[in-house]
Amino acid sequence: MFTAQETLNQIAAEVSNCENCELHKTRNKSVPGIGPADAEIMLIGEGPGFNENEQGLPFVGQAGKFLGELLAQAGLKREDVWICNVVKCRSPDNRDPLPDELAACDLYLERQIRALNPSIIITLGRFSMNKFMPGAKISAVHGQMRQVGSRFVIAMFHPAAALHQPQLKSTILADFAKLPQLLAVARQELGKFCGAPAVAAQREEDPQQMKLF
Repeated sequence: MFTAQETLNQIAAEVSNCENCELHKTRNKSVPGIGPADAEIMLIGEGPGFNENEQGLPFVGQAGKFLGELLAQAGLKREDVWICNVVKCRSPDNRDPLPDELAACDLYLERQIRALNPSIIITLGRFSMNKFMPGAKISAVHGQMRQVGSRFVIAMFHPAAALHQPQLKSTILADFAKLPQLLAVARQELGKFCGAPAVAAQREEDPQQMKLF
């Protein structure tokens, strides 16, 4: 039986050699994700950018710097959360990921989620949001939390949105300012106060049955 860390290492090794979609032809380094194997919180972005493609690590450019500031504002440290993307290789010219690319990488993402079994998932951007809230518009659900099976999912704008659309920066800051309150609600629902044991993983419910907070 593999430990969570061994499973994550195996996935990372597979991602580094993956040729399941066209993105492998133009990548420099794949970006499987990083963080502790026992992370309570998992952040899922959209895809690697230039700096991530060079270093093989997620969120290391300007958007990553802003993400670090947002997490610190919410009382979180980068080293305490798991961070990855819905696609593991950079799209040419940072275009949106295509459906077949999302599908190819989703096999890895699902395995990562199972290995980590995070209590709380924070989606960064509409592509990761759509995985858990299909059909939703990020302009309508950003900063909100829904329960999906035994997990809680919080939808956030991608930090890069503040770099491309400065008028969104105040909205993103306000959403992350609410994160401690949302985390407290999620932990209370999961019975994690006072060292209570974590809730066992359950099958994900139909997204249409999500509970909106």
